[in-house]
Amino acid sequence: MYQEEKSSRVRLVVNWIVDVIVVLSIAWFVVFAMGRQLVVSGQSMEPELSQGEVVLMNRIIYHLRKPERFDIVAFEKDGEKGKYYIKRIIGMPGETIQIRDGVVYVNDQILEAEDGLRRAALAGLAEHPVTLGEDEYFLLGDNRESSEDSRFVNVGNVKAEQIGGIVWFRIRPLSRFGRLGF
Repeated sequence: MYQEEKSSRVRLVVNWIVDVIVVLSIAWFVVFAMGRQLVVSGQSMEPELSQGEVVLMNRIIYHLRKPERFDIVAFEKDGEKGKYYIKRIIGMPGETIQIRDGVVYVNDQILEAEDGLRRAALAGLAEHPVTLGEDEYFLLGDNRESSEDSRFVNVGNVKAEQIGGIVWFRIRPLSRFGRLGF
């Protein structure tokens, strides 16, 4: 009887370990099949994201829905396949963006969430109205004074096919582990 009880406990522990391994394997597969791990480079997205933080990009989401204003996205510059930059969507297809006196305007209206973000002292290309094409987005870094984004010629308007996915989860540092959002 004692031997039978011991065997039952061993079987229970082994089943539990197998279940944990299966769940972790499925979770790992889902995260890395759907997404990609990226390391944040630079200060352009501070305070939301900082240099060296590790985030996950969801590559599948934009096959299910279109990008939305204020999504944090990873995109590739023209001619730089496989190298991702992280910025926030400010302007949507068909809209007109302009930066006047450090304030971002979308279709001649002050951007709603603009008061929570740093001002853009340098307007760059957006000094004059920038009208986006039907598949173009205007991206800005949250730290407007230290961001190479759609205001500059080497980035410009970002086409939908350049966007790799939404940056949705921070995995390192553990002290800031969790979902990202605006």
